[in-house]
Amino acid sequence: MSFSVEGKTAIVTGAANGVGLEIAQHLADQGANVMFADMDEDRLSHELGGQPETGNIRYFAGDLRSNLCLANLLSATIDAFDQVDILVNASRQILPTDPLDVQDQTLDQMLQQNLFTAYRLTQLVAKRMIKQAADQPQFIGGSIVNLSSIAANRANVGLLGYSVATAALDQMTRMMAIELAPHNIRVNAVAFGSVLSASLGNHLRNHPEDRETIEAGTPLGRIGAPGDLAHLVQYLASDAARFTIGQIFTVDGGRSLLDAVQVPAH
Repeated sequence: MSFSVEGKTAIVTGAANGVGLEIAQHLADQGANVMFADMDEDRLSHELGGQPETGNIRYFAGDLRSNLCLANLLSATIDAFDQVDILVNASRQILPTDPLDVQDQTLDQMLQQNLFTAYRLTQLVAKRMIKQAADQPQFIGGSIVNLSSIAANRANVGLLGYSVATAALDQMTRMMAIELAPHNIRVNAVAFGSVLSASLGNHLRNHPEDRETIEAGTPLGRIGAPGDLAHLVQYLASDAARFTIGQIFTVDGGRSLLDAVQVPAH
């Protein structure tokens, strides 16, 4: 069975930096047509502004919390590449939550950014994939991959909103997997920790002393690179994973196998 994604079209959100950028670039390097989507237009332009419009890379800037923006993202992808085969929901945000502050809105913000954005875009893309299957006999189904976190199953002080949102994303992954399976659309997730995402990089710049704590709490003894996730996403997006649905794959160097390390599980 082939691991190839060549010729497939992917939308990757959160693709201006960190993990999302690495996944999008990897898929493009493997021959996929890729729409890089993020709200940070300056960063997208910096990373991709020199790409020719005739190539296999495009980018879309907008606030994906807006339903209109999500619809425009899908339209831009179809206009550029005619179809969509892969969706990687990698857009996410981490904010601390004060559980005793009744004015704290971060739980709502985390659910909106880390759950509802992925859910709404999954709905739109899945409907497009179903239409493609009806119109194109050669279309063999699609793959949707959600980027989650080991925080979904761990209790980190100060991260109530983020942990609840990622736990909800994991369950949404399982539920959408069984809902979309009859349409041959596969939904899975990758939950990571101890990987140098943009948020973890920012955290370590402000708290360099936490690097040693994270490394000591990770059996492999190091912090992973964003590229450590990209090959797994490629597998899930490829025909090699055609019988795999509703799974949450953990990529954390073994960190979740140990007692909780009280550093945010980025």
